[in-house]
Amino acid sequence: MTVADKRKKPRLSRLFSVYPEGAVFFITFCTHERRSLLANDAIHRAFQGFCSQALKRNIIVGRYVLMPNHLHLFVHLPNPNDLPFWIKSLKNFLSKALREQSTEPPHWQKGFFDHLLRSEESSVEKWEYARLNPVRAGLVGDACDWPYQGEIAMLD
Repeated sequence: MTVADKRKKPRLSRLFSVYPEGAVFFITFCTHERRSLLANDAIHRAFQGFCSQALKRNIIVGRYVLMPNHLHLFVHLPNPNDLPFWIKSLKNFLSKALREQSTEPPHWQKGFFDHLLRSEESSVEKWEYARLNPVRAGLVGDACDWPYQGEIAMLD
């Protein structure tokens, strides 16, 4: 067993046999000490660019919402075991963009929350939660007015 194998969550290892075509996850991760770092045009563009490039590796990011201190997104990975590594790459990429804005690290809380989507109902429920987050936070009156959300590619 390699060091990387020891770091994987045991439940993720089972997923590749259960979902041989890959899986769709609802992901949330937060900034360090919940600092308001993410809701700006530069970070939004960096996020969109990273996710667009992921398409070349068959990693599909669907809908997302960038909040000031956390991010919600849906992602499909061909191999669910790659999820922690992909999230680490995304955080590193966004950290580079944050450093370019002269934002000192640390930028991220350790880890992330992941929920494996098992049905259409689950997807709709999670999207409504994420979509309405800016309204609940008092940032906008209507979810459609939040500028830091979108969809990179349609997930089936």
